[in-house]
Amino acid sequence: MIEVDRLEKSYGFARALKGISFSVSKGEVIGFLGPNGAGKSTTMKILTGYLSPSGGSGSVNGLDVVKDSLAVRALIGYLPESTPLYTDMRVDDYLSFCAEIRGVPARDRKAALARAFRLCGLERVTGKNIVELSKGYKQRVGLAQAIVHEPPVLILDEPTSGLDPNQIVEVRKLIERLGEEHTVVLSTHYLQEVEKSCSRVIIVNHGEIVADGTQEQLLAKQPGGGLRVRVRGPEAAVLTQLKELLVDVPVEVVDRNDDGNDDGNDYRIAGDGDQAPMAEAIARTVINNGWDLLSLQRETPDLEDVFRKLTLSQAEAANV
Repeated sequence: MIEVDRLEKSYGFARALKGISFSVSKGEVIGFLGPNGAGKSTTMKILTGYLSPSGGSGSVNGLDVVKDSLAVRALIGYLPESTPLYTDMRVDDYLSFCAEIRGVPARDRKAALARAFRLCGLERVTGKNIVELSKGYKQRVGLAQAIVHEPPVLILDEPTSGLDPNQIVEVRKLIERLGEEHTVVLSTHYLQEVEKSCSRVIIVNHGEIVADGTQEQLLAKQPGGGLRVRVRGPEAAVLTQLKELLVDVPVEVVDRNDDGNDDGNDYRIAGDGDQAPMAEAIARTVINNGWDLLSLQRETPDLEDVFRKLTLSQAEAANV
């Protein structure tokens, strides 16, 4: 459905995209991740015809995004980071206008609007002026304008930016429903949205793709998360004993008891493979020293660990 081949974009001497390539199959929901300035929005703007590439090519359903720009736009529903709304219009009037300029035939417009209202949960506010709506409902209206013409492809750039936690959950559920009927490219900084909604993840950094695969594939490439142990005991002595026990294995304090509740400190021990013998040795050492062993568990990497490892330099990672 989407093909990107060695896509480049430069702004003067600054290279926003450095020849990235990827493809998206019909029905996939892709999480398009990266830190600020990585090239996510630039890629989306090129695919939607908003920007022209400096090199390479992109296509949607076999149509070139430059040569067949108008035809490509007809296939795409686009929600940019700044929601495109005419706030002085009523919700129903605005979406009717969007349906008209999107080429929805007059005979089909009523049904198209009803579908958009239903999917986006807008039935209660169709007669209100957009300016009166909450940020969450404005985002829903933005999503409704993206789907009113029933495009095969949805490109959503930070659809939950600026929303409160309840609104984020509502919009996330909506995106999950949309993913059942559309090919979706979702850019977001909220990794929970990607974990719950996306079948595949593409991570870009400094204009290059640094990872592409399912969550399971990306996590499988990560080393084990090590062990995390919470001990109630003198920090210096506990740390010394653990380091003497685990020679050449990094040990660090990751959560100190600074609130006076005497609920112990958390220590992280790096390691891969079978960690059961190490866990037994740690438990025995803590108990033999008369300290309280409050918890001992294996840490498993998650999508946030993958993201941080791939997008932070070693110096940055050490300071976080």
